[in-house]
Amino acid sequence: MEYITLNNGLKMPIVGTGTNTYGKENNDYNAALTNEIPELLSALELGYRSIDAAIMYRNEELVGRVLAESTVPREELFITTKVPANEEYISSKEATRAAIDNSLQNFQTDYLDLLLIHFPIEDKGQLQNTWEVFEEYYEAGKLKAIGISNFKKEHLEELKEFAKVKPAVNQIQINLKEPNKDLLAVLKEEEITPVAWGPMKTEAQQKEVLDKIGESYKKSGAQVLLKYQIQRGVIVIPKSHNPENQASNLDLFDFELSAEDMKRIENL
Repeated sequence: MEYITLNNGLKMPIVGTGTNTYGKENNDYNAALTNEIPELLSALELGYRSIDAAIMYRNEELVGRVLAESTVPREELFITTKVPANEEYISSKEATRAAIDNSLQNFQTDYLDLLLIHFPIEDKGQLQNTWEVFEEYYEAGKLKAIGISNFKKEHLEELKEFAKVKPAVNQIQINLKEPNKDLLAVLKEEEITPVAWGPMKTEAQQKEVLDKIGESYKKSGAQVLLKYQIQRGVIVIPKSHNPENQASNLDLFDFELSAEDMKRIENL
């Protein structure tokens, strides 16, 4: 595994797994929870250590139980979760503290590696209160890093007005259908690491080109696409329920895309 050093010095695996449909009937985001997450067990066995969760996914407790019962030491795991921008969680500092405390309990741990605000908070006072609670838990060592998700440039500017701790990451959609180039440039300038959700989304024509590029590296088009992202410093959190695909998504560190192929993908 390769790592990216965040702006506070914390090292984060450059590849992780999403969990938004894990432990749910028919792998459906909105479906009822089951009592098992075989896909998370296989991910851990294959070597995934960065686990991306969220309160909104409704499966924190289940994910946390599997992680706690696994043979992987806590210090080898990188656990990310997210606080929703809903009144229930951001109406007051007490509400945000309760949300964080509950997540810590769900993951059966005394610290989280990364906590994000899941979506922009439109009310500036609530945004400030929420971020101040994040900073409070960060300073206490209960959060190793804090960040944001789905924030655009204007939301970042609002946060900068009062934030004492700069966000370590911004988790946003980054793929060939939604490359988000302008925002990526802003994040680079601000030294905020981009984390890509939905990194595999492509158009049919783009997929054909990726598959063709992959032939020369003896890799799939999907592996080429993930490699393109991580080679330019974007953390990826692909998600699969299939152990073979999980293994493939992790098998990215024995080849390097040429500058020509990087440019070719960028122009797709």
